[in-house]
Amino acid sequence: MTKIKVGIIGAGRIGKIHADNLLRHPDVEIVAVSDLFAGEELKAWAAARGIGILTKDSDDIIRHPDIDAVFICSSTDTHVPLIKQAALAGKHIFCEKPVSMEIERTEEAIEAVRQAGVKLQIGFNRRFDHNFKRVRQHVEDGTIGTPHIVKITSRDPSPPPRDYIKVSGGLFMDMAIHDFDMARFLSGSEVVEVYAQGGVLVDPVFAEYEDVDTAIITLKFANGALGVIDNSRKAVYGYDQRVEVFGSKGSVSVANDHPNTAVVSTEEGISSDKPLHFFLERYTQAYAEEVEKFIDSLVNGAPLPVDGNDGLQAERIALAAKLSYRLNRAVKISEIGELRRSMAIQT
Repeated sequence: MTKIKVGIIGAGRIGKIHADNLLRHPDVEIVAVSDLFAGEELKAWAAARGIGILTKDSDDIIRHPDIDAVFICSSTDTHVPLIKQAALAGKHIFCEKPVSMEIERTEEAIEAVRQAGVKLQIGFNRRFDHNFKRVRQHVEDGTIGTPHIVKITSRDPSPPPRDYIKVSGGLFMDMAIHDFDMARFLSGSEVVEVYAQGGVLVDPVFAEYEDVDTAIITLKFANGALGVIDNSRKAVYGYDQRVEVFGSKGSVSVANDHPNTAVVSTEEGISSDKPLHFFLERYTQAYAEEVEKFIDSLVNGAPLPVDGNDGLQAERIALAAKLSYRLNRAVKISEIGELRRSMAIQT
């Protein structure tokens, strides 16, 4: 069987994770990797994995005649032009989230993919987490009846550095966008209204970039259900990732993953290990599975589990949250276009 030949654009932390997962797949060959900062260290990394081409120019990936699919793991501002170029070249595309920070540009990318007839999967890895998949399954199966409330807790163990904060797009677009996708995924319904409140309680550096580090976001879904998301950039006890869906027949919830399940009970108290430290440890299996599903779609024609529209809808919710925070009121998804024009906001 002919292998799917892949090129990776961006060999930072996420690009390397995808590369290692792809290298374990029997139907995949990584032909080339590009990174603007490719040097001796990256050259050694590529050589150790048998990757023959390492370049600083993403065009070398796009133009390569043997490459079937491109993984876009570079900075967010490069996603749309790279998606367009890859689509025009007839390459299938896996792109990290978000597609962009401007809804119109994301729509342009999706349209380019449609016109080219190629596939586009967005890197919402949490959908593939073993815990969250089980919650979704119970909702689909009707185990808990009709969903009434979706609760999502998503807190990082420590805030990102200043250089990241100033280009991140803000908590709603950068961090909570995963939670907005999870809200759609777990509820099985679209979000129609968003109300966001936020504050700077962790580090004043966030205020310098008109950002927040702590937020509560409430959602209304088209099916009538309600949602609550709480975010923090700093949970001193570790990476806090929990969800619950409450419905007419019961509820389903999942707690954090831990290095082990040992609970020590003594006269002094009861203790256990902290949750797995951060997303690389927490979602190791999920990163592998999202790559597996993408390749399965290319090899066997299976439907994509997360497509461009999923990326677009999460961005719309993120924009509504950002507008809601600024306006201090609930914002309907249907009104974000008019609000953006009146406020001259680009995000």
